[in-house]
Amino acid sequence: MSRMATQIRCFSFATLLGLFAGTAFAQSPADFINDASAKGMADIEASRLAHQKSESKEVKDYTIVVINDRTTANQHLAKIAKKLDLPVAPREEIADKAKTMIPQVKDGETFDQAYAASQVKATEEAIQQIQQEAQSTDVPEIKAFADETLPKLQSHLEMARALQASR
Repeated sequence: MSRMATQIRCFSFATLLGLFAGTAFAQSPADFINDASAKGMADIEASRLAHQKSESKEVKDYTIVVINDRTTANQHLAKIAKKLDLPVAPREEIADKAKTMIPQVKDGETFDQAYAASQVKATEEAIQQIQQEAQSTDVPEIKAFADETLPKLQSHLEMARALQASR
């Protein structure tokens, strides 16, 4: 392969990486709200399913906390969007996106273990997303949302890790 072709390929790859990095770290407020809402809905639905399927009191207690906190967070995001008059995706579109994010957890004795592992991963991702948005946004309402939501998510993460360790 010629040196010129290699340089062009490297430049193209670096450009693509830059584009992906830029979108990963700097979402518009509307995109952040849509994405965070979809992830919250996925977390709520996965937790509802776990609440129904699990026989563990610890798992059931955890799911109630997650459902309540994530519902409150999604309501807060909706209020921010309304206050800022942001164009957000229709609820059905967000629900469809959320369905694709719900982890596939198998039935049986490993259900609780798989659910706990998926919760650790999903919560780590949610924390990272909100922290990145809080650092890059100039929207005070989103910074306030992060200040309110991050401690709850940190608590969820500790609880999910404890569930995972006990399984």
